[in-house]
Amino acid sequence: MARRAYVKVVVEVSTEGRVRPLSVEWEDGRCFEVNRLLDVRRAAATKAGGQGMRYTVRILGRETYLFEDEGRWFVEARA
Repeated sequence: MARRAYVKVVVEVSTEGRVRPLSVEWEDGRCFEVNRLLDVRRAAATKAGGQGMRYTVRILGRETYLFEDEGRWFVEARA
């Protein structure tokens, strides 16, 4: 089972209130630019439990889910 790995996220908020993640800092301090935002929807984190806004993003050519839940950001990481 996966766990929640809380990460730091730099975001841009539009004048309409839309949130766009720009970069993610992993637990180990590595920082990655979000190359593309592919999708945003309310969804469950099926592997790590819980729910929130799920951002499907492309980082280094790979798609991954980035979740925002009550102001905290996390990814699903291996336990």
